[in-house]
Amino acid sequence: MDKFPTIDELHKILDQIAEEIPEEFFKELNHGIILLPESKLHPESRDTDKLYVMGEYVRMAAGRHTVSRQIVIYYGSFKEVCRGYSMEAIEEKLRETLYHEFTHHLESLGGEKGLEIEDAENLARYRSKYK
Repeated sequence: MDKFPTIDELHKILDQIAEEIPEEFFKELNHGIILLPESKLHPESRDTDKLYVMGEYVRMAAGRHTVSRQIVIYYGSFKEVCRGYSMEAIEEKLRETLYHEFTHHLESLGGEKGLEIEDAENLARYRSKYK
């Protein structure tokens, strides 16, 4: 692909993917899904092997009560990671990322941590490359 989609084009694709997700999965996702223009590097990212955050599930709590739940997708991270990908590959990476963040949301509602553990294991593998 010669040209990466604009943020508006990616937003339309994100909306289409979100429409595939059953309505009940949105329960308590009170701040929805947002596409931000910036890229985000993981705090442990290396200059020679950048670790971009494609999306994240954000919970903001006050005391024992969660007040905000949101999925954030980073357009700039997609632009960095998926440069040169076909439109189909970009859409698949976006779908994979959104489903991943929804899994975090659903596990959070159910008191589960399976995906958090898997993410920590993946980060440990990344770290081990630089020991």
